[in-house]
Amino acid sequence: MSTTLRLVSEMERIANALGTEQGGASQVSLSSVAEKIAKNLGVKNDEVAILAVSTRWRHLYFLVPEALKKVGFVPLSDNTALAARTARDSRPEIQNNFAAARHATVFEGVKITVEPAEVIQKMISAPILLDGKVIGVIQVSRKGPNAASSGPDFTADDLGKILALSKPLGKLLHHVAGE
Repeated sequence: MSTTLRLVSEMERIANALGTEQGGASQVSLSSVAEKIAKNLGVKNDEVAILAVSTRWRHLYFLVPEALKKVGFVPLSDNTALAARTARDSRPEIQNNFAAARHATVFEGVKITVEPAEVIQKMISAPILLDGKVIGVIQVSRKGPNAASSGPDFTADDLGKILALSKPLGKLLHHVAGE
């Protein structure tokens, strides 16, 4: 069984267990889920972001990385934010020239690790679904001083791995974020 299938199975098992337990959602760490996703895709832990949709306020807010939780949110109406477009269109996207694309850089400037903040060079963005409805967005990036030093381009195979996680992530977000 591939690493991705094992991860999907593990997330499904956790999400299903949360559905049968009272108060079990507080025991799930989205940070540890993000770490497993990072390992599966060969990126650093701080290169995985999970955002939830606030239907009440019509924006996306960060669940992971923890350091971005209090920084702000992304309005769903934002025309330059890849995450907002992903949520609105319910369509995944690979951008291997993300640094050249017009986008807000406020979140990139937040120091997440002890290492200096690096620019996002490449990004995959995919909707997180529950019953066919977008309830969040997962973004996996490659950071570095330039595109060549940030690592290989994302591929359709990488996107397939992320899309395989969309449904179990949706179940987890439903229990953890509860929106």
